[in-house]
Amino acid sequence: MILIGEDLNVMSKQISQAIKERNDEPIQTLVKEQTQNGMDYLDINVGPVRKDPEGAMDWIVNTVQACTELPLCLDTTNPVAMEAGLKACTKKALINSASGTADSKATMLPLASKYSADVVLSVMNDAGLPSDADERAASIMESIDAANELGIPNENIWVDPVLLPIGVDQRQITAFLEFIQMLQDLGPGVKSTCGLSNLCFGAPKALKSLLNRTFLVIVGRYGMHSSIVSGFDQELIRLVKGDMPETVELIYRAMDEEDIDLSSLNQSEQEYVKTAQVLMGKSLYSHSWLEV
Repeated sequence: MILIGEDLNVMSKQISQAIKERNDEPIQTLVKEQTQNGMDYLDINVGPVRKDPEGAMDWIVNTVQACTELPLCLDTTNPVAMEAGLKACTKKALINSASGTADSKATMLPLASKYSADVVLSVMNDAGLPSDADERAASIMESIDAANELGIPNENIWVDPVLLPIGVDQRQITAFLEFIQMLQDLGPGVKSTCGLSNLCFGAPKALKSLLNRTFLVIVGRYGMHSSIVSGFDQELIRLVKGDMPETVELIYRAMDEEDIDLSSLNQSEQEYVKTAQVLMGKSLYSHSWLEV
């Protein structure tokens, strides 16, 4: 699975200040660490960047490229900033993101076409987030058609089913997984991605990483191509890179509803099994799911 490091984000006070001051040191330190930790892409999230969007995006892209060979995922809702970033990229960029809304189709998709960039295309549309797998399918088909009409091939499209917090609606996890299974029939050759940290929004801090790690193994088995993740969760990276095969196999067994003797497992293994059962909808989510 392709891992996209999420940590270069303007929501961080340190990063926001570095951009304002054009201070490359904290940004390049973060970039080097994520690169060393095994990320495949780096996400640059500058938000709406209202002040000097062209200058800010051009500066940060060049600052990042000066210390890594990784391709970049450009994350902004400002089309002026997005175009400046695309111009500055020395490698094929990934636009994060476009959607099925009329505004996005009119701004981000033409940029993807103009610069031959890859583009994250979410299932969101003018009506909001589709409620189930079938509605997601209908929405993304319209968006894929719009992209194709602009000359964007399926191979350049990374579909985002939109991951909601498990604490908001556990059923949405099932809809997400069902949609992933449908995706290659809907758009042969398209890729897929998601913002993994959305899953655990609102969950106890101590349990967020466990939810993220377990779910990434699950969606990997369902065929997920990539995910936007923390570049500093070492255990998550080890799981994805194949360094914890026994844990991955244990999660698979829980997915398959195998009758697993929890008393034969250590605490960490028990937690992965219980979490997989919650994420697969076999038991109800609550903040105390590990205590059941």
